[in-house]
Amino acid sequence: MPDNKIAMTSSRPYLVRAFNEWILDNDCTPYIVVDAGVQGVQVPTEHVANGQIVLNISPGAVRGLVIGNGALEFSARFGGVPMQVFIPLQAVMAIYAKENGEGMVFGSEPGTPDPDGPGDKDDGRSQGGPDERPSGRPTLKVVK
Repeated sequence: MPDNKIAMTSSRPYLVRAFNEWILDNDCTPYIVVDAGVQGVQVPTEHVANGQIVLNISPGAVRGLVIGNGALEFSARFGGVPMQVFIPLQAVMAIYAKENGEGMVFGSEPGTPDPDGPGDKDDGRSQGGPDERPSGRPTLKVVK
């Protein structure tokens, strides 16, 4: 094996697309956890709690979902108000199935900004996802 390291692009967009498809193929609802503090994130700020927002990205909830290599975007209604949502993929902290919590939590990747962003506040994200959810919601599990 050669000693030269080949620079690879981020695996996150590929994994988000794959997990979204897998969750939908299993008749579940894909939810993403987003760090709303990452530069470029455009989400309804009134729904942000503890610097995070959880979004349903199922086909029935959004229109025109595009998971590109740099960002995830779609249009949706929040409280009846239409909005275009734009999320740089480094801001996606997790993707999981609403029904059973199966999915993936993302850590930081070499060469990409840390999703915790500036401030280094300890808000529970380093332990595998949002801990401050109402009871009855699924917890996140790392799928290997």
